[in-house]
Amino acid sequence: QIEAEVQRRKELPRQSVERRAIISRCYTPKHPEVYTLQDSFLAPEFLEIERFCTSPGADLQGLLSYLESFSDKRIYRLPVFTEQFCQALLDELENFEQSDMPKGRPNTMNNYGVLLNELGMDERFLTPLRERLRPLTALLYPELGGACLDSHRAFVVKYSLHQDLDLSSHYDNAEVTLNVSLGKEFTEGNLYFGEFNEDPSPVPRYIEVEHVVGRGLLHRGGQIHGALPIASGERCNLIVWMRSSAVRNRLCPMCRRKPELVEAEGFGDGFTEPPQGEEQPHTVSVCALG
Repeated sequence: QIEAEVQRRKELPRQSVERRAIISRCYTPKHPEVYTLQDSFLAPEFLEIERFCTSPGADLQGLLSYLESFSDKRIYRLPVFTEQFCQALLDELENFEQSDMPKGRPNTMNNYGVLLNELGMDERFLTPLRERLRPLTALLYPELGGACLDSHRAFVVKYSLHQDLDLSSHYDNAEVTLNVSLGKEFTEGNLYFGEFNEDPSPVPRYIEVEHVVGRGLLHRGGQIHGALPIASGERCNLIVWMRSSAVRNRLCPMCRRKPELVEAEGFGDGFTEPPQGEEQPHTVSVCALG
C-alpha cells in the first residue's frame, strides 16, 4: 500500500501538467481580468502596509501596529483583497467548476476546490502576490526564510453542507501560509489553531479565529490548525503555501530530514531555487510529494 501511494504521488505532477495544457487550450475565462494581479484588487489597507514595509527603517514593531495579532502564536490578520475582487474571483471559479474541463483537487484532505496553477494563475497573479507579501514575511518570520520565499502552491478550498464540512488538525507543507476568506454566505466554520508542530504540549491550547471576507491570515506553516464544521451556506478560502528553498533544502519540513532530491515538474515543492535564467525549479523532495 505504501509503494502504491508513493507511485500515485509521483504521478501527480505529470497529471497536473496535462490538465493545465488542456485548460489553457480549451477553457474560456468568464473574468479574464482576475488572472493578472492589479492594485485595484488589493485592499487600500494592504497597499498602505506594503508602503510601510518597503520604506526605510521599517521594523517589526511598526508592522505589528497595522496587523491584528492572535495570542502568542504569531498568527496575524490583515486586509488583502476588496470584496468586489473576491466576488469576481468566486464567479470565475464557479464558471470553471461548471465547465467540462479536467479538474485537480487541492490535496487529500480537501476534496472540493481548484488548483490555481492549473488555471494559469501562477505567473501573473500568484507570483506577484507572493513577492508583494515578502516584505511583510521578512519582518514577521525571518527564521523561516520570510525574506526569501521563492515558490508557492496555491489553491481555493470549498466547504458546504453536502461536500466538505470541516478540516481536521494538520500542518502545512510550507514555511508561511496565507489564508484569505473569499466568501460566500455561511455560518460557523471558524479556523482553530493549536501549537507549533515542533513544540508539542501535554495540554494543547487552541484559539478560534473567525473568517472576514477579503482578509487574510498569515501563519507559520508548521502551526497546527484546522477548520470547524460550517452550519450553513458555502465557504471558500484562498490558500497560498509559501516556501523558501534556502530553508527546506537544508531540512524537509515534513519528515524533518535532509531531503533527497529528484527531478520534478514545476516548483518541485519548493526545495531548489531556479537555475540562472530559468523561472522554476526542477527538483523535489520525494518525502513531500503531493
